[in-house]
Amino acid sequence: MSESLPDRIGKYPVVRALGSGATSRVYLAEDPFTGLNVAIKVIKGELIADREMRRRIHRAYLNEAALAGKLIHPHIVAIYDAVNEPDQSYIVMEYVTGGTLERHCIFDALLPVERVVTLVFKVGLALAYAQQQGVIHCDIKPGNLLLAGDTEPKISDFGAAHNLAAEHTYLSGIGSPTYMSPEQVEDKRLNHQTDIYSLGVVLYHLLTGKRPFQGSTRESLLYQIVHLEPLPPSLHRPEIPPGLDAIVMRALAKSREERYLEWRDFARDLERLFEHLSVPDQDLSDAEKFSTLRLLPFFSGFGDVEIWETLRISHWHRMPAGTTVVREGDEDDGFFILAAGEAFVNRAGVALDTLMRGHCFGKILYFEAGNARRTTSILATTSVVLMEIKASALARASPACQVQYYQSFLRILMKRIERFEQRLVAGTSAEQDPDATVDEHCSG
Repeated sequence: MSESLPDRIGKYPVVRALGSGATSRVYLAEDPFTGLNVAIKVIKGELIADREMRRRIHRAYLNEAALAGKLIHPHIVAIYDAVNEPDQSYIVMEYVTGGTLERHCIFDALLPVERVVTLVFKVGLALAYAQQQGVIHCDIKPGNLLLAGDTEPKISDFGAAHNLAAEHTYLSGIGSPTYMSPEQVEDKRLNHQTDIYSLGVVLYHLLTGKRPFQGSTRESLLYQIVHLEPLPPSLHRPEIPPGLDAIVMRALAKSREERYLEWRDFARDLERLFEHLSVPDQDLSDAEKFSTLRLLPFFSGFGDVEIWETLRISHWHRMPAGTTVVREGDEDDGFFILAAGEAFVNRAGVALDTLMRGHCFGKILYFEAGNARRTTSILATTSVVLMEIKASALARASPACQVQYYQSFLRILMKRIERFEQRLVAGTSAEQDPDATVDEHCSG
């Protein structure tokens, strides 16, 4: 018998059913205040006869409800509201139209390798952000990864999450066995590396259409996860480059010491292999810009609010190799951050230094009164993506945003002072070291 469609859930008029599982039903509804569509997950634990299972379902609800309004990221499904009433508990979420990645885990529906890597790269950035907020997902799988566009993933379902800020934290034994890490199987203490492992399994599945381990029983599958090594994904799909094989296998390492220790390491390896991840197209979306800045050391102390504010006050430029980005003697009042590519600094035609991704230049001009003249030229040696901020725009930013920039500039200044002191100890003069004469560019 089909379940009847409710007219409304709380204050939300119901449009249609989206799906139903063992523990919840999901409906498309309308927010009466904004007029936007939302997805509402209704917990149906009251229909479960087993008391222990009802308890676990309720705790999963509390886990997810505790995150309402807290995980704000372009690649995480937003949780708007959570209601726990005697006769009904439900969670109101962002509605994502593109379905899940499950349909692309079938051999005849596999995505191109570069598109798979792009999706997984963005999911990794979002999980790194969740880790910074004290949250480990613990149930990463294709069914919990939605698509908001061809290359815009959204992580959903934090019911099994390890939330350090909540009273109800990790639910042992919850999760999909196929994507569990060895430490989950053995019920060991978890950290963010369990999500790195699970995302490695997702990457393997999306690339090949096969799971790294396939057991005829749950016990056989769990034994393989703990004790056996998977085959390299290129054996199932020869077009996969050796470098990507190595990334997948490291993400799937049994030992956490051999696995990627940090999300940043995982992301950097993908960047080195697929340059398009760090050299985006000209029509870069705000979500892509956000993800790009989040990886740069210059923005390590910034909160998400300050990064979003940065996107509002900045201008982005893409320039081909050989372009003179700034010219010695020109007047200006802004500074740049190199989001992708390489450039070199010269004065009067003499090369002084190389700028890499994450470096900034023009900082000194920001502190000048009015426009000042640039003392060096910057030439793009590869295709570059630049973020430019004018001093006048930063002066109108929020105090919190300005403080973060001052702190980043101060870190750079301290590094330069340390280098200068090291040169003094080594007996190297500024005349002998051209880099010491560069007063306008700096490393991030």
